[in-house]
Amino acid sequence: MRFLIALLLSATMAHADGEQAGDFDYYVLSLSWSPTWCALEGDARNSPQCDAEADFGWVMHGLWPQYADGGWPAYCRTIERDPPRWLTEDMADIMGTSGLAWYQWKKHGRCAGLSAEDYYDTARKAFDAVTRPEVFRKLDRAVKLPASVVEQAFLQDNPALSPDMVTITCKADRIQETRICLSKDLDPVTCGADVVRDCRLDDALFDPIR
Repeated sequence: MRFLIALLLSATMAHADGEQAGDFDYYVLSLSWSPTWCALEGDARNSPQCDAEADFGWVMHGLWPQYADGGWPAYCRTIERDPPRWLTEDMADIMGTSGLAWYQWKKHGRCAGLSAEDYYDTARKAFDAVTRPEVFRKLDRAVKLPASVVEQAFLQDNPALSPDMVTITCKADRIQETRICLSKDLDPVTCGADVVRDCRLDDALFDPIR
C-alpha cells in the first residue's frame, strides 16, 4: 500500500498544469540531436527539419522552467499574448521548425513569466551560450558509443559546466538529447535530482548529420 501511495504521489508531482507564470526556480536547456529525432519521428512526418539541405545537428528542443524540488510547471496561466507567426518562424533556425517553437511556447514558455518575444530571446541566448562540440558534426557514418562520451565532449568544450549540471538522454538505444541546467540569468547551475538521469548505454547509436 505504501508503495502504491508513493507511486501515485510521484506521478502527480511530475508536472503541474495551469500554474502561475514565473513561478519556477531554474531552466533546463534541452538540445536534441536532430538525426535521432528524424530517424525516430521526423522522417515519418516529412518534417523540413530532416531535409538533406537543412544540415541540423544539435537543435534547441526547448528552454523549460523547472522546480528545484522536482517537477515542472506546464501550460501556465499568463497575461502575455501568444507569439505571432513571424516570431515562431524566426526560431526555426535553431529549433528546426516553427511548429516546435509554437509548441514549446504553449507548454513551457508561458510558464517563464516573460512575453513571447522575451522568452524566445532568452532561449536563443541560452542556446548561443553553450558550445556544441564540433566533433559530432564531422561524423561521416553512424557509430556506437558510450553516452558518457557525449557528456564529456560538452564538459570539455564548456569549462563552466560540471557533471551535475548536464545530463545525456537516450531513446530507442540512440543518443537523444543533452540537457543543461541554467539559472534564470542563464548561468550554469546544479540540476535537480529528477533531471540528472544520465543514459547508461555503452553502445548508443549516434547518427551523422545527413
